[in-house]
Amino acid sequence: MNTQNVNLVVHIDESLSDDQIHDLERDLAFTPGVTSACIHEKRRHLMVVDYDPEASHSMEILSSLQQRGYHAELIGI
Repeated sequence: MNTQNVNLVVHIDESLSDDQIHDLERDLAFTPGVTSACIHEKRRHLMVVDYDPEASHSMEILSSLQQRGYHAELIGI
């Protein structure tokens, strides 16, 4: 099987502390299908998530953020 990861950009409305950012990045990285999650250092409302589209879906990732209480939306979809 030859799987290629894709990425998506998520806008998070809340202002996040450094601890919240690290926790969120770590938690999402352990989500099935997600390879990595990283919030931009200078644009702290933007997160890039790399994932395997055969193991997860962009809406599942967004839903995971929203279930954690964040107001978030996908950018470019």
